Amino acid sequence: MADEANPAGERIMADRLIQFIAECYGAVGVAAADAQKAAELMAASDLAGADGHGVFRLPQYIRRIRAGGMKPAAHIEVRRTAASTALVDGDNGLGSLAVARAAETAIDIARDNGAGWVGVRNGNHAGAASVYAAMPLPHDMIGIYFAVGNANHLPPWGGIDMLLSTNPIAIAVPALEEPPLILDMATTVAAYGKVKVAAQQGKPMPEGWMIDRQGKPLTDPSRADDGFLLPIGGYKGAALSLMIGLLAGTLNGAACGRDVVDFNKDDATPTNTGQAILALKIAAFADPPQFKRQVDIVIRDLHGSALLPGFDRIRLPGEDQHRRREERRVRGIPLPPSLRAALDKLAADLAVTPLPARG
Repeated sequence: MADEANPAGERIMADRLIQFIAECYGAVGVAAADAQKAAELMAASDLAGADGHGVFRLPQYIRRIRAGGMKPAAHIEVRRTAASTALVDGDNGLGSLAVARAAETAIDIARDNGAGWVGVRNGNHAGAASVYAAMPLPHDMIGIYFAVGNANHLPPWGGIDMLLSTNPIAIAVPALEEPPLILDMATTVAAYGKVKVAAQQGKPMPEGWMIDRQGKPLTDPSRADDGFLLPIGGYKGAALSLMIGLLAGTLNGAACGRDVVDFNKDDATPTNTGQAILALKIAAFADPPQFKRQVDIVIRDLHGSALLPGFDRIRLPGEDQHRRREERRVRGIPLPPSLRAALDKLAADLAVTPLPARG
């Protein structure tokens, strides 16, 4: 059966995709160990179904490295700022490596202190927020992640100047027998990566994602520059974007507001992207197995609640992602024809082995 994001049905197994990504990174000067780790983090977005944040972004990352906008061999530094906080300087390297270091540091701090908050500056686009929010889960911890988007596509409520971004938040909470609950959302109705995917595939956007500067619906992704994304919940979403930008950007000495560089249009300027992650040790608040058992109870209560007409089930955050991950691990990650063509072109440009054909 063809994937809904891939009518042609072509798929690639995750291990082969990771190998391809790592080879591409290696071809532009990323050290082997870093290339492998970054490739695994990128493929994690694809496995979770965040198709606008996975290998779809690889040609753009490679282009930025070649243009000098991102370092292939960055020196990531971690500075402890207090007992339970730290700051990671990504040195303008691959964003995934800086954020992964931040998550690992937050986990280490939380193990000793109950909570660890780590900010990132001089970073770059890092992929799906859920990948990093979920990193504390195996350690009996809750993960909370914030990021500044890599382009401003959102004005303040009532305005038309692009001064805010999609600024995502992700929260991951473990359960005992049920899949973990993982919220991963932009503060806009749609993340801009979805707009880029629609443009690459030549598909219209649903009404409600964007409006033009006259306030009319905008559904042609090729005209995205003529308008802006809509915030979730009206003025509340715009306010949430602002606050996340201050926490993940300004607090860390990273870009926020008019300082944000549009990395979709500018390959040469460092973005100074900011992120932040909080790891909470469940044992500092409750017995971990008992807490996770209670999460199971909440999940089952919600699933068992009465349905409105037109709904077939209650959907909770992270469930579709869990289903896609399990399905894609077995059947492979879908590659729409337009993405496949872009990756084949990248392989030729870098003189690396292209991905094998697989239906």
